[in-house]
Amino acid sequence: MSISVEVGDLTHVEADAVVNAANSLLLGGGGVDGAIHAAAGPRLLEACRRLRTTSHREGLDVGDAVATPAFDLPAAWVIHTVGPNLHRGQDDPALLASCFARSLDVAAELDVRSVAFPAVSAGAYGWPVTDVARIAVLTCRGWLAEHPASSIENIRFVVLDERAREVFETALDAA
Repeated sequence: MSISVEVGDLTHVEADAVVNAANSLLLGGGGVDGAIHAAAGPRLLEACRRLRTTSHREGLDVGDAVATPAFDLPAAWVIHTVGPNLHRGQDDPALLASCFARSLDVAAELDVRSVAFPAVSAGAYGWPVTDVARIAVLTCRGWLAEHPASSIENIRFVVLDERAREVFETALDAA
């Protein structure tokens, strides 16, 4: 099992599942969410709308995760998770950790081998990338240790710039 970090575009990553930093409505938005919806094509929005009329009528809770097919993305699955929004007072690190843990739970249920994460909540939701990196790395390492028989073999953090990569590398070295 490996955990790595790279600078790149999550919409071009070849992984079994990519994690979308979604909003609770699951209907697309800005940042990573908007990029994933644009690259996956209109069927992703249709799949998310179906979730809103069936299992997630009230939307997706902060810290939870749900999957849809990835459609036009290189991945097979998109795992949508809603990170806590620091600007709205959602400052509990457990909520952020839950995004990573629940995404891995969903990935394991899908029997995937590789998962690619963005820096959930580090962008428009205002969390410092240092906090996101530390929480993400510790949560993913802990999850892998607790689930040694899972199908997941590779976790990748795909970040937007060199600074974020360095922060995640530091978190990986420290954990």
